[in-house]
Amino acid sequence: MLDLLKAPILSVQEFFVLAGRALRGTFRKPHYGDDIFIQMDIIGVGSLPIVVLTGFFTGAVLALQMSKALSQYGAVGKTGELVAISLVRELGPVLTSLMVAGRNSSGMASELGSMKVTEQIDAMRALGTDPVLKLVKPRLIATCIVLPLLTILADALGMLGGFVIARTLLDMDATFYWNSSWQAIAYNDIFQGLIKPLAFAFIVALVGCHYGFMTTGGTQGVGRSTTRAVVVASVWIFVLDFFITRFFVNI
Repeated sequence: MLDLLKAPILSVQEFFVLAGRALRGTFRKPHYGDDIFIQMDIIGVGSLPIVVLTGFFTGAVLALQMSKALSQYGAVGKTGELVAISLVRELGPVLTSLMVAGRNSSGMASELGSMKVTEQIDAMRALGTDPVLKLVKPRLIATCIVLPLLTILADALGMLGGFVIARTLLDMDATFYWNSSWQAIAYNDIFQGLIKPLAFAFIVALVGCHYGFMTTGGTQGVGRSTTRAVVVASVWIFVLDFFITRFFVNI
């Protein structure tokens, strides 16, 4: 039994050590500004297509489902409010983070895992370069910057998707839809909708880098690390989402 627990406990320990070193390294030189901008392009711009599609069609589906349920109570006019609140509080941050995790946690794990099995990371240490500062810190900072921005974009496109359904299928007035959607969103909702992707960004970046650094076993090990990174990052996004939501509900 103890032997079965050794590997998971060691993995958790290594993760927190990596997270501590990465967070401490954000304030240390060198800062590798060029690498940060490159990662922002890879993570942010590269994720735009899936975020755009996910956000738009999530809003459209929400409008369809909400209007059907609300029509039973004669409250179809509340569709815009429910779409806006659902997107800003919950679905926008979570779905965007899941899409980014599926694309970028796997990419980080495979890229760093390939460097690990080909001993490029060991060569980096031999040359006096800290791999955490060079490889992990730019990815962490870039993810923390672009993920909240992608979430804002997904929320806006989700409301646009809901508007398309409300206007074409429900014959709802455009001004009424946008005014009701905007008035339904409180400052607490906006703050919650920005805190969540910022917290999820740490999960996306650090989990991907962690499994990349833990890769062993050649090319098969890279494949295993890639799969584990996506699964673990996705699960922890849901777990962290629960605790953040619980905190804001109790305020």
